[in-house]
Amino acid sequence: MANRAQTPNNPRASETKSARARPAAPAPATARTPGETEQSEKPISEPAREEDLFAVCNRLAHYSLGRVTAGVSPASLMLAYGDWCSHLITSPGKQAQLAYKTWRKANRFAAYLPQAIHGARCTPCIEPLTHDKRFRDEAWQEWPFNVIQQSFLLTQQWWHNAMTGVEGVNKHHENVVSFTTRQVQDMCSPSNFLMTNPVVLRRTLERGGQNLIDGVRNYWEDVAHFAKDRAPLPVEQFAPGEAVAITPGKVVYRNRLMELIQYGPTTEKVQAEPVLIVPAWIMKYYILDLSPENSLVRWLVGQGHTVFMISWKNPDRDDRDLTLADYRRLGVLEALAAVNSIQPKRKVHAVGYCLGGTLLSIAVAAMTRDGDDRLASVTLFAALTDFEEAGELELFIDDSQVRFLEDVMWQQGYLEDWQMKSVFQFLRSNDLVWSRLVQD
Repeated sequence: MANRAQTPNNPRASETKSARARPAAPAPATARTPGETEQSEKPISEPAREEDLFAVCNRLAHYSLGRVTAGVSPASLMLAYGDWCSHLITSPGKQAQLAYKTWRKANRFAAYLPQAIHGARCTPCIEPLTHDKRFRDEAWQEWPFNVIQQSFLLTQQWWHNAMTGVEGVNKHHENVVSFTTRQVQDMCSPSNFLMTNPVVLRRTLERGGQNLIDGVRNYWEDVAHFAKDRAPLPVEQFAPGEAVAITPGKVVYRNRLMELIQYGPTTEKVQAEPVLIVPAWIMKYYILDLSPENSLVRWLVGQGHTVFMISWKNPDRDDRDLTLADYRRLGVLEALAAVNSIQPKRKVHAVGYCLGGTLLSIAVAAMTRDGDDRLASVTLFAALTDFEEAGELELFIDDSQVRFLEDVMWQQGYLEDWQMKSVFQFLRSNDLVWSRLVQD
């Protein structure tokens, strides 16, 4: 009587939140010994109370600001740009180099302009990067859009040269200013505006402007959903058990942090040892069971494996005290214990995906330390165990940024889905923000 697995905590597919720990509560006052009076206790001094009040004011201000900036610290940005600007001002060699690059680009553009105006197919001044899909349509090679996109790409390249290679600038600050400046440039790309995007203009002529009316309607729907407590857009077409997560399964264990789903093999011959999958807690379990064509779960059961999958709860304010140790204990270890009770005396093949792989690695290290040998193998994919070079995510990790996030977490107790989503959208703004706005 297998039921299709669903997560009763929150059925919306797009809601993803990440619990974070708040500072430990102060220790309770010790009991007084016989004969000890209340006068012997030291009262809290007035300056200490004032200091606490000022600290609370700072945290409330940072929390309010974080609601607007999606958790990004303005102070961190100002420090980075201040470092870059002060070193550029005192670097005449770098200034001369930028002036020379300006002269070269202007000459190259001037030679390109007459041919582009007359509609001749000529070698462009600059080619877009291989991953840049904004100007791939042939319409961008026609006048005047060829000139518009070439001037934009040349300007974008110049600013990259200006933001990098300034001697004395902290490497982290250089990465921050280069990344942030690129975001501003992407926002100003000619592909984002009606009158400078030939593809949108062509579509407008084909549909008699109806596409613009549809776009305005979509925009106001997005605004309405975002204004309503930043609720996600309707995802009925992605309902678990109907459009996604359609591999038959059943919930076999539940605690305050997760549910454990079991999927039975669909073959006559069954593998002796089960598989336990630990997904990331900032996404839903069915990232690995989206559809029959791209479902890891369906493929595994089709190979005769019994599969167990953790489905994490969406945290709320009541979960503000959860720590990484709780995710290890209530998540990985309790799930493993449940698998052992269902299929005793069998070793388990553990699989970790994304942050779930990082959590699984921590759990395996602790198990090895304790002599726990219940796992037959450990497989990680899209998972980090060494965060020394974490890529562009490091842009959001410095003392100012971490402190700012701690103040946001102090009030909320967790990061909301839209705050988590904003970080990943910043990292790939062309694909996840601007191209979507143009398309919708």
